Amino acid sequence: MADYLHILMFAAAFIALLAGYQVALTLGGIALAFAALGVAFDVFEPRALIFWPSRILGNMSNQVLAAVPLFVIMGVILEKSRVAEDLLIATGRLLSGVRGGLGYAVVIVGALLAASTGIVGATVVTMTLIALPSMLRQGYDKRIAAGTIAASGTLGQIIPPSIVLIVLADTVSNANAEARQAMGQPPSPVSAGDLFTGALLPGMLLVGLYLAYLAFIAIKNPASMPARSQNIDIDQDQDIPSVARTAFSFIAPITLIIAVLGSILGGFTSPTEAAAVGAIGAIILAGIRIRLDDEKTSPFMVISIAGAFALILLILTVWGLKLGWLGNLPEDAPPSLFFSSSLLGKIYAALICGLIGAGTFASLFTLGSSQKLQTSFNSAAQITSMIFLILICAGLFSIVFRGLGGDEFIEHLLINIPGGMWGALAVTMLVMFLMGFFLDFLEITFIIVPLVAPPLIMLGADPVWLAILMAMNLQTSFLTPPFGFALFYLKGAAPPEIDTPDIWRGAIPFIGLQIIALLAVVFIPQLVTALI
Repeated sequence: MADYLHILMFAAAFIALLAGYQVALTLGGIALAFAALGVAFDVFEPRALIFWPSRILGNMSNQVLAAVPLFVIMGVILEKSRVAEDLLIATGRLLSGVRGGLGYAVVIVGALLAASTGIVGATVVTMTLIALPSMLRQGYDKRIAAGTIAASGTLGQIIPPSIVLIVLADTVSNANAEARQAMGQPPSPVSAGDLFTGALLPGMLLVGLYLAYLAFIAIKNPASMPARSQNIDIDQDQDIPSVARTAFSFIAPITLIIAVLGSILGGFTSPTEAAAVGAIGAIILAGIRIRLDDEKTSPFMVISIAGAFALILLILTVWGLKLGWLGNLPEDAPPSLFFSSSLLGKIYAALICGLIGAGTFASLFTLGSSQKLQTSFNSAAQITSMIFLILICAGLFSIVFRGLGGDEFIEHLLINIPGGMWGALAVTMLVMFLMGFFLDFLEITFIIVPLVAPPLIMLGADPVWLAILMAMNLQTSFLTPPFGFALFYLKGAAPPEIDTPDIWRGAIPFIGLQIIALLAVVFIPQLVTALI
């Protein structure tokens, strides 16, 4: 029995999670229980547990993981303040007169929300509540409507900035360092920016496949995706928004996406710095959005708008310094040198930062007075706490599992699978896909990836390419019946006439499209590596 404790440990954790026990405490509790069994059978060295506090400290000081709460705040505030909802309504109004237009709008907005919120549950629920009733009123086939919304909601798994990619970046970077050390090679870090850049083309490929499929259905079976009638609108029960509201619905989130993603992909800022910009930008935009409901212009709205323009000016200044538009800085010099090297630069920095601070304060006041600030921060705190508690307890689980010889067992198993790297990769993808039916992406990322990634990298897999494949695989499992999480989110928010079989049948074509995209990335690695 002592020789199989690592297998029993993994099986016990899997069964406990399926039984519905709390994830983090399950991982920690089972780890301690099997550590005690290992000590009793003299196959586990208890001194290995002294590495757990240092691992926790390392996680808390990890600059990459610091981006997680900031991106969560960004997404939650955009969702709670209805900025995301406005974008969906405005896009649906623009395209709903076209046959299949509402379906196109859902996919496009799903991609934009993925790039601004990155939270699958919030995206699926928001689009279900707003778009699905309108699609049904317009005469859309229930299966097509449900499948389109579920699939578009899962784009937050792969389109950056994604919480999945940030967590995977840290996990795969550690796995890559471990693999290279085992092979006697120098370290080669994998950054979240690398994964964001690598995921861009696969994400756009998925969006293109979704739109092409809907266009094909609209041509083949027009009755299943009709154009809007004269008396039907996506926001039928609401007043027609003003020109200012409509313009804000498009410009605000797109500007924020360009600022955040452009800063990361252009190499102007780190993901953590861009996440801070995104969180502040989301707060300011949410304050402006709420004030737009007022019948008269408020001083708080004016201050928030001034803060938004100051934030944009600051971003453009940093981009200009990095690109040499505003003079040549010394090599590797930070942009702060420009602001601190002269009196004019100091005055400019003080003015810009003062306006951003005032706009942020005005927007926070607006969010607080509208009862949205506390609910947004409470939701963000719950999501962030869940992620980091799982991370901490998964660290303990990993230490004990490795101490019992589990890592050597996994490495031996994968290396000896027929077919070399491709055989091991196929088995890994299949196991992760099946586990995605039952476990959340965080559990798979923190438990499975650290075990399988080092052997795969040692067999020749590129770490960034491997991470994107894993993210796309998890995205597919989010959508696959009967346990896909996106399907549960949709069913919970859908009107009564949408049955579970309708949701399942609607999701199946999109699962096929995701498998096509996954195979394309497998056989054309340049889709990931071309932009890095």
